[in-house]
Amino acid sequence: MTNPSANWDLSSSVCYPELTMRRTLISLATTAFLLLAGCGEDPKPVKKEEKPPEPVTALKAFYAVFGNARSWATDVQVLEIKSIDLDEKHMCKEGKCWAWSVSLISPSKAKLKSFTYSVIEADGNLHQGVFANLEESWRGPSGPVRPYLMQALKKDSTDAYKAAAAKSADYMKKHPDMPVVYEVSLTSKYGLPAYRVIWGESVSTSAYSILVDASTGEYVETLR
Repeated sequence: MTNPSANWDLSSSVCYPELTMRRTLISLATTAFLLLAGCGEDPKPVKKEEKPPEPVTALKAFYAVFGNARSWATDVQVLEIKSIDLDEKHMCKEGKCWAWSVSLISPSKAKLKSFTYSVIEADGNLHQGVFANLEESWRGPSGPVRPYLMQALKKDSTDAYKAAAAKSADYMKKHPDMPVVYEVSLTSKYGLPAYRVIWGESVSTSAYSILVDASTGEYVETLR
């Protein structure tokens, strides 16, 4: 004989299959809703840590400028590259500087154009990245500074500093806090592009500098 009380057992999936199915459907619907709600949330963006700016070498600045200059003229030649000291906190160190100036000429245009490359914004109309100044007329070489092809620039300013420092140990000991700046130009005496590693703020105020071949990185001459 069937026990009548079994009809009232709410926990029995046998006696009440429709109730069990209803509970299962509710559970599945709730799970699906929660999953969809979770998918709808925008993921939190991962904040990347910005790397602080660092000084760069002469060739790093030059090639950044050169890529920009090619849209100005396809036959550009190098006239001069100079480092730029910004302040006491942003001075050149071992061949790396915070800003550089690059002067290029175009024989076909008979024009000269100078660019700056800086890793930071600074006073004196110095902007971060490559900044082009207005072009000027170019009537050919005048004086000791003459243009040369970029292929002659094979060694970097860090190489020039190492070669110059190797010849300047005594001077550096006597002047440990002397700033060092750089110029790269074609030397009329040797007929080759060279780094002039200058102890002092400029050529005109310096009493000591070293020439280093820009193609080989070898010591050329000491200038006083």
